[in-house]
Amino acid sequence: MLLNINSMILITLLIFLIWISAITFWIIKVRKTFQVITQGVSKQDLKSILESLLKNSEIENKKAQEILKKIDQLEKASTLNIQKIGLVRFNPFADTGGDQSFVIALLDGKDNGVVISSLHSRDVTRIYAKPIENSKAIRYELSKEEQEAIKKAKSKKGAI
Repeated sequence: MLLNINSMILITLLIFLIWISAITFWIIKVRKTFQVITQGVSKQDLKSILESLLKNSEIENKKAQEILKKIDQLEKASTLNIQKIGLVRFNPFADTGGDQSFVIALLDGKDNGVVISSLHSRDVTRIYAKPIENSKAIRYELSKEEQEAIKKAKSKKGAI
């Protein structure tokens, strides 16, 4: 019976020692985390430190929301800029040498823009412009070179 009581006391002490060790380990871990959070802060209580962190977090969230709004505005506005360019050089007249004539298509993100054609002959160079909406000419017929320039523009952004 005496041996049983001593064994029970020993087992209880061993369990108590393990429990104290676990609690000590946990306290050390919490203390290190607390020191990292409060690094560089002079004698303040935990409440004021957490309030400061929360305030800084709210400020950063507001800044992030403003940045996201500006990005959205820029994306919407960028569709109105010239984004697609197609260039075709050609020789419209058999009696002149070289591909001196050209067509350039300048389109925005919604395939609206202008096609500019330059026809070069021996005596004169003529330049024409045709408005484009949704890749189609408005009020004017498109030549095959103009259609090719639009097709090139649509195939690659910024490609010539």
